[in-house]
Amino acid sequence: MGLFSFMKRQLLEVLEWKDSSKDVLVYRHPMDKRDEIMNSSTLVVRESQVAVFVHKGQIADVFGPGTYKLNTENIPIITKMMSLPTGFNSRIKAEVYFVNTKQFMGQKWGTQNPIMMRDADFGTIRLRGFGTFSYKVDDAKTFMREVFGTNPIYRVEDLTVQCKAILISNISDAIAEAQIPALDLAANYKEIGDHIINVSQEEFNKMGLKLCKVTVENLSLPEEVEKALDERSKLGILGDKMGTYAQYQAASAIRDAAKNPNGGNMAGIGVGLGAGATMGNLFTNAMSNTKDEEPKRTCIKCGAGIGSRVKFCPECGASQTETCPKCGEAVHKGTKFCTNCGEKLIKEKTCPKCGKVLKTSTKFCPDCGEKV
Repeated sequence: MGLFSFMKRQLLEVLEWKDSSKDVLVYRHPMDKRDEIMNSSTLVVRESQVAVFVHKGQIADVFGPGTYKLNTENIPIITKMMSLPTGFNSRIKAEVYFVNTKQFMGQKWGTQNPIMMRDADFGTIRLRGFGTFSYKVDDAKTFMREVFGTNPIYRVEDLTVQCKAILISNISDAIAEAQIPALDLAANYKEIGDHIINVSQEEFNKMGLKLCKVTVENLSLPEEVEKALDERSKLGILGDKMGTYAQYQAASAIRDAAKNPNGGNMAGIGVGLGAGATMGNLFTNAMSNTKDEEPKRTCIKCGAGIGSRVKFCPECGASQTETCPKCGEAVHKGTKFCTNCGEKLIKEKTCPKCGKVLKTSTKFCPDCGEKV
């Protein structure tokens, strides 16, 4: 190669990275040991890229998206390091790294071991979960110092394992801080994802990264807890119809017997049906007795326990009723509205000084202090 060809190659050199990959985070521009960056070289930095100049192992100038004619004015740090003159022949010995700053989406995370969680309904339970997350390089200098160093190529797979470990280690804290009951987890996946970002972002910042989004696709409870929830749902649907529950149990016993290839033990089935019916009747009677039991109240004078329908206290003989002034219906003392015509029975009074509406038992107005 002649001298003229060598100079022409150097002067017309274009430093750029035409990224055609989907998983490269850092790309070092290839340069021979003899190559030098001249003042007339052109640097092209595309959108979602950052160019980092490294001189003698030290991070120097950083360029964002744009096209630059390199000279001693726009590479001030390297110029200061080398004490370069501003003449035409100034040459720069430096490495150029292109850092991909686009968002890398669809990275998967999942729990290898169960996550322990305290729940008000079920106590301590174990959760397993999985989902996706996305991140991007936010500070190229920090990312180079802390993560990729001087590797010629650094890919997403080299970093995702570390990011995934940070996420999973912080999921327990995120769920605890969110204070979401186990039964409501499925309805709050977005809120849980936001909490995971909040508790994990500081560790991502230390690597020069930004955690953009965390998606929780599933948080599953242990199998035994899910079975208990299924049984609770069945009882909730049946409500207090214990006779229906007994029929359901009987139908289940017949179904299980039909699945028995040996024909089943009919005597055992009969015992099971009888026991199911008996238990259903017991529960039905117990609930009926509870419903028919007369609610209790206390005498307005002596405080003795009396039935809600009693008109005179059996202990002191005090009357427990009064008459509605509108329709004459007998109602219990202390009742706010007549059960027959809806007339208001407890009359309110107002402060004679400020007009505030007061309770009948109030002796001093809480606003102005007037005695009433």
